[in-house]
Parts: sequence; structure tokens; C-alpha cells
Amino acid sequence: MILFIAPQGEPSKKRLIFLLVMSFFLVTGALLFNAPEQTQVIHVSFPTGAVLRAEVADTPEKLLFGLAFRESLPPDAGMLYIFPESAPHRVWTKQFKIPIDVIWVDESKHVVHVIKRVEPCQADPCPWYRPPDNARYVIEANAGFVDREGIVPGMKLKFTLQL
Repeated sequence: MILFIAPQGEPSKKRLIFLLVMSFFLVTGALLFNAPEQTQVIHVSFPTGAVLRAEVADTPEKLLFGLAFRESLPPDAGMLYIFPESAPHRVWTKQFKIPIDVIWVDESKHVVHVIKRVEPCQADPCPWYRPPDNARYVIEANAGFVDREGIVPGMKLKFTLQL
């Protein structure tokens, strides 16, 4: 068996090809395993028969920005924030471009507080909105959704994961 060793400073063609192939596999693997996940959607059903198709805020970016920067939102769409514990979770509309209704929901999925037609914040400091009671979930929908569907504190909601 003859073994060819390239002079130092001069990589062999085989070594170079091996390194290129390994680099390709590493980059491909990194892209496959770190690919963005599909956004989860939960259907929130109200006693009135209304169903809101809520995008789940399940990444740090979505938790921080929510519906900010969006030019519009379909009439029966919104965002659902799921917090690890009940607390008076607050929201604001910094960088929002559309007015929203905000619905706070407790662990038993009862509406605990509603604020209608929260306008986008145009200048700092932006106001924070919070419920008087603890909530585990916060739902943001187009302004007018709460009035159109007659949503009031005490209503029991149903969450269904869309597959």
C-alpha cells in the first residue's frame, strides 16, 4: 500500500474534497435541525358561536412583538399568549399599526377582563394595559371583535388545537 502525504502547506485534493463534503453535510444538518417550526394555531370558541383563529405566541420574538408591525389582520384571526403561570399579565401596542381588542382569560378559560379598541401607540412612553385579576392567557383580536361577538367577563371559552 502506497500512502501519499502532501507536503506541508499543500493540502491534497482528497483532503480538500473531504473537507468540502463534510462542510456541506454540517451546513445541511444545521439547516434541517434548526428550521423554523410551523406556527401553531388554536381555535378559540366563544359561547356566541364565534371562533377566533389564534396564532400562538410561542417564540421569544412573538411574545415580545405580538401583532406589532402587521398592516392588517383577518376578521376572525388574532394572537394567543399562553403564560406559564397566572398573573396580571400586561400588554402594550408599541409598534402596532392596527387597533386591537384585548381579552384576558384565567386558567379555567373564563374571560376575566376585556379592553376594547386599544389604539396603536405612536410615541413613547407607551401605556401598559393590565387586568384587575390574574390571567393565564391573553388574546388579541381586531378592534370591534369584542363588540361584534358580545364578549363579556365570565364567558367560558374553549381552546382547540388546529392540526
